[in-house]
Amino acid sequence: MADCATPYDLYWALKTAWSVESSGSWSPENPAKGQCSVTSLVTQDLFGGSILKTKTYGGTHFYNVIDGIKWDMTVSQFDRPIPFEDRPVTREEAMADTSEEQYRALKRRLEIVLSNHSA
Repeated sequence: MADCATPYDLYWALKTAWSVESSGSWSPENPAKGQCSVTSLVTQDLFGGSILKTKTYGGTHFYNVIDGIKWDMTVSQFDRPIPFEDRPVTREEAMADTSEEQYRALKRRLEIVLSNHSA
């Protein structure tokens, strides 16, 4: 995958890379909706760290910790504050909330976005 220098860079790239292919809940009005598990996996691929989860009014929500800092790339999907229980999960548990096809789709689209950005 093309380089992504910081989690901030990843956040901006994800906003373009998210699609209905990476989450059936995606919409132009709320592109982060339903993208949390697949995004947490791709974020971990790029920056390491761990994946955490919390319960929200909409169900289980996944996010990352990178070098001791919490990063929630998909928090914009919520219309109100959410609690952060910081419960550790495995990649397998995060993957069980998405699919291999959605994971590959996000990685593929992110690669395109990052390649175009660095060109």
